[in-house]
Parts: sequence; structure tokens; C-alpha cells
Amino acid sequence: MKNTYKPIYLLLFVLAFAVNIAGINVKFFTDDPGLYASIAKNLIYKHDILQLFTYNQDWLDKPHFPFWMAMLSFKLFGISVWAYRLPALIFFLISARYTYLFARKYYDWEAAAVAVLILMTSQYVIMSNTDVRAEPYLMGLVIGSIYHITNLEDKFRVKDLLLAALLTACAIMTKGIFVIVAIYGALLGQLIFKKKFSSLFSLKFIGLYLLTLIFTLPEFYALYLQFDLHPEKQVFERHNVSGIKWFLWDSQFGRFVNSGPISRSKTGDIFFYLHTLLWAFAPWCLLFYYAVYKRLRQIYYKTQLPEYYTLCGGLILLLLFSLSKFQLPFYTNTVFPLFAIVTAPYCYKQLSKFGTKFRLINQWIYIALLTLLVFVINFFLKPASFTFFVIDCGAFFLLITLINKQVKDLHKKAFFINCCAALFANFYLATVLYPTVASYSGQVAAAGYLNQSKYANYSVYTGRMEDNVFQFECNKPVDFVPIEKFNTINPKDSTVFFATQYTLNYLINTHIPYRMIRSFTNYSQERILPQFVNSATREKVLDKVYLITK
Repeated sequence: MKNTYKPIYLLLFVLAFAVNIAGINVKFFTDDPGLYASIAKNLIYKHDILQLFTYNQDWLDKPHFPFWMAMLSFKLFGISVWAYRLPALIFFLISARYTYLFARKYYDWEAAAVAVLILMTSQYVIMSNTDVRAEPYLMGLVIGSIYHITNLEDKFRVKDLLLAALLTACAIMTKGIFVIVAIYGALLGQLIFKKKFSSLFSLKFIGLYLLTLIFTLPEFYALYLQFDLHPEKQVFERHNVSGIKWFLWDSQFGRFVNSGPISRSKTGDIFFYLHTLLWAFAPWCLLFYYAVYKRLRQIYYKTQLPEYYTLCGGLILLLLFSLSKFQLPFYTNTVFPLFAIVTAPYCYKQLSKFGTKFRLINQWIYIALLTLLVFVINFFLKPASFTFFVIDCGAFFLLITLINKQVKDLHKKAFFINCCAALFANFYLATVLYPTVASYSGQVAAAGYLNQSKYANYSVYTGRMEDNVFQFECNKPVDFVPIEKFNTINPKDSTVFFATQYTLNYLINTHIPYRMIRSFTNYSQERILPQFVNSATREKVLDKVYLITK
């Protein structure tokens, strides 16, 4: 590789990092981050790191690891949206580091650099670093565990054994045991294609399995303590719920076969992820499909690949997701580091005549679409300030000018500009669009109003379990009371009830008296609808939320 390109790679790494953290302080505008941050906050309120609660009720849906990380961040830096996102961003950086180490082990320096840039500029990766759930954690833990397993497969080292087991256990304690499909599926594929299947049962790998189980014991203990030890508790509207059974089966595999307590009635679309990746793994999806085709073709013709971990681990988990009834875009982020490594060599190496044309067309399609998207959104959005839009456009123009001047290779130039287009679009989203959406959150506004000193001694209630942004932003515990039981709240107590329009309509229709404290404009959708983006039609998709009392 020409050394003259290294500064451009390094510059893009720095800019990609900046764009990925640009939304760190944006208020929550979807429900899940509010829920997870509230649960982590409750660990501090209750001085108990083993039992998970929301609205002062037992909560059983996700394992503990991300909540422990968020709680630790809250302890160190105080409770805030940026402190919630910080540990996830650290694990995102860990995923980038391990992506580089893995790719550098089996490919050249440029493949490693390209793989990291693909990961750091992928659409849903950047989105997930603002709309934080479990995926940034999983990316770092899964690729990290696979990397140390590759080292362990080459040569036994205690360091790799311990880190592979620890990272795998933390991944399991983040999303459930389904993650071993990607981790051990990657190992299984490598050993099968290398004709070393029997080593799967060697002492070093048996030690890995046992150590992983040992490192996962805190999760089993926490679930046993909160649920198995208390069969009288009502969870999922039933008693005798085993937290350990939920963890081993219902939390993920039960969902995938639609047999768990959390289920979906719709029929899964087996092609859901194939078309979802077109935007979730943009602007690299089409090149990824081409790379998979070329890799599978090489396997068919018995051409030796540098490694089989990434292809096997990524495709096996993608197949499992596709066959499940639970099909959500962010599930795929888990294996994006593997996808990035598979795709990287096809972004700059010599290809066939068709491959060369396909690569170039693919790059410029995404460059044009991402650039146009920003200008179209900004035209209709009419944000309160154009400062970040102007900065974004100026930086994009300067980068393209620099790349055009320094890079002569047409395909490398397209790759670099594609990275710039992805960063251009996502910097705009993080600094303009997301803050605009968050500014219409009635939950944030209501909690801010309630945090005034005059309400310091009030008890706070809500009638829905989906008011989690309000729960997090409120400086005091929020209890859940079904709206049907609104009358059970003692009128002599100082209480405030957070209500939606549906709640208020119920009180009015059933002639239950209440007193209005204040109303707040609210955008209740999690999806950013075109009607909201268009300032002329925005009012049509806004509603109200309220603070009321008896």
C-alpha cells in the first residue's frame, strides 16, 4: 500500500470516531434506551446490583451486563444520557480495535484499515451509538471473543483462554446464550473447513467452555435470587416463573421459535434481513453481498480462504435471525464486525471486469443517495439553527477536495468519498435531526417540569409501562398504576400522575375527576415519519402529554 494513503485513513478514523460520539448528549427519543437507563438508575436507587426493576416492579427481559456497565458509569459520572451511552461507546471502540486485530492477522494492513472504516461508517452502527441498546456491547464482545479463540486455536495461551471465556460470558450476560451461535459457529466453520473438527473437543476448548460457564455464574445467581427463589412473584402475568429457564431458553431461543412468554403473532419474513441490510449496513451492503457470493464460490471450487471464522459466524447467525419471528434491524449489528472483515478486501483489491464496475456503481449510488438525503431532509425540516448543517457541508466539501487531490486510484477515491458521505449524513442526523426529534419529547419536558423543587416531596405515577423516557428523566422513582386504578391513589397524598391523551380520554369518559397541572407537546412515534420531518405537516403527528393530580 502506498504510504501516502495512510494519513487519509487516519483522518477518516478520527472523523468517524467524532461522528459516532456526536449524539452522546442527545436526549432519548425512543423508549428502549429510556427503559434500560431507568433500570440501571434503579440499581443505584435500590442499592442492589443483582435485581432489576422498572416502576418498582420486577423486570425480566434482558440479562444484566449492560445494566451493570451503565450503573458503573452513573456511579462515576452521575446520572445522565451521556453517562448511559459512554460504556456502550467504549465497547464500540473495543469492537473497532478487535476488528483491526482480526483482519490484520489474516489479511494485510489495508484490509484491516478498510474493515474498521466499514464498521465505523455503517449506518446502523452509528445510529446505535446514539440510540443505545445492547448492540454496541455485543459487537465488541463477540468479535473480541472470536479473535482470542483464533489465537487459542493456533496456540494455547492462558491469556487468550481467559479473555475468550470472559468476553463470551459477558456477551451471554448481555443478550442471552444465542450469541454462542456466532462465536462457536465461527469456530465450528473454521475447524470443519480446515478438517480439524476433532480439536473442537480438545482440552483447551473444553477448558474454554467450562471457564465461560464459570464466568457466567453471576447471571445465574442474580436470576435465581430474584425469581427462582420467589415462585410467588408474578411475572408475565403468571407465578412460578424461573429466571434461569428464561435465561437459558425463553429470552432468545424461545423468541426465535415464538414459544416464550414474549412472542409475536406475525409470520416472519425470511428475506427481512436481506433487504434491511440495504440501509442498516449502508453504504456497504451490496459489496458485502458480492463478497459473500465470491467467498462461497471459492469454497465451492475448493479454493483455500485465509480464514472461515467471519463468513461462518456471520452467516449462521444471520440465518438464525432470518428464520425467527423476531426480526428487528438492530439484531444484525452483533455481526457487523464480521461482515466488515468479509467485505474489506473487495473494496480495494483487483476484481473481475464485472466486479470492478459493480463496485464503482455501488459506491456512487450510495454517495449520491446519502448526500441528497441530507439536503432533502434539511430543506423540509427547517431546523432552528443551521450551524451544524453549514459545518457539515463545509467539512464534506473540504474532504472531497482533499481526496480528489491526494488519491489518484479511482476505486480508492470512491471508497474514501463513500466513507465521507456516510459520515456527512450521520453527523447531520446526530447534530440536527435527532435533537429536533428529542425537542418534541413531552416526556422529557414533563419530567423537567416535575424536577422543580416545589414538587420535591410529591409521589409520581404513570399509567403506562412505556413512559420510560419520563421515568429516566424524572429525579425521583416513578410507580406504575393502571389507569383503571387511578381512584386508588390517596387524594390526601401529594401525587403527580403522568398521562397521555388516551389516559385523559379514559378519565373523561368514565367521569373520574382529576386536576390538570400542565400539558406538553409531544411526538409519540419512535419512527421518524416524513410528516414530522416536513415542518409544514409536523403538527399533524404531534399530540399532548399531561401532568395531572386528583
